[in-house]
Amino acid sequence: MGENWRSKLSVFVGASALALSAVTATPALADDAPVSPQEVQMPADVKIVEGGATDPGAAVLFPADQDDQAGPAGPVETPVQGGQVEAVGAAKAAPSSSTCLGSTAAYGVSGCFQHNGDIVWAGDTKKDGMSAAVGVYTDYGRAEEVCVNKLGAGTWATCDKDYREGGDVRLRVLRYDGDTGKFYQPETWSGWIPVDGKY
Repeated sequence: MGENWRSKLSVFVGASALALSAVTATPALADDAPVSPQEVQMPADVKIVEGGATDPGAAVLFPADQDDQAGPAGPVETPVQGGQVEAVGAAKAAPSSSTCLGSTAAYGVSGCFQHNGDIVWAGDTKKDGMSAAVGVYTDYGRAEEVCVNKLGAGTWATCDKDYREGGDVRLRVLRYDGDTGKFYQPETWSGWIPVDGKY
C-alpha cells in the first residue's frame, strides 16, 4: 500500500512541475513591449528617408481616436520647442483607410501604402524615445528604403515615392533610434501590395 501511495505522489509532483514549466515558458504577447530592444540588422546601403508632416487639409482621425469621435481632426495646438505648433498639428493627420493599403502595425509603429500618389505613411504610436520606421521592398529589385517618422509620438509622417505601376511593394514596420542609427524589433511585415492599388 505504501508503494502505491509513493507512485501516485511522484506522478502528481511530475505533472505539477510540467504545468509550472509550461506557464513560465509561455512567450510574451505581440502587444507587449520587449524587455529590452532587440536590434535588427539592416543592409548597409539601406536609404533612410525622413518623413514630412502630413497636409492638415487632408486630415482624418488618428486610428486610436476613430472609435471616440467622428469627423475630420483639425490641427492640435500643442506647443513645441521652437514654436512649431503648425507642424505638430499637420502631423496629427492620418491616412484614410479607403486609400491606404497594407496597414501593418507592431509595437510603437503603424504603416501603410497610399497607392494614389505612392505615399508611404509612418505612424508613431508610443512615446518611448524611438521613431517609427516603415521599410519598403519591391518585387522588381529596387533598393530598400525606410521612411522614418521623427515627429514624435502620436503623429504620422509621409514619404512621397515613385514606384513602378506594374509592380508590388511590401512594408516592414519597426522602431528606429536616431541617436545610434539602429533599427529595433518588434517588427511586422505586410503582404505584397499592388502599386496601382488593383488587387
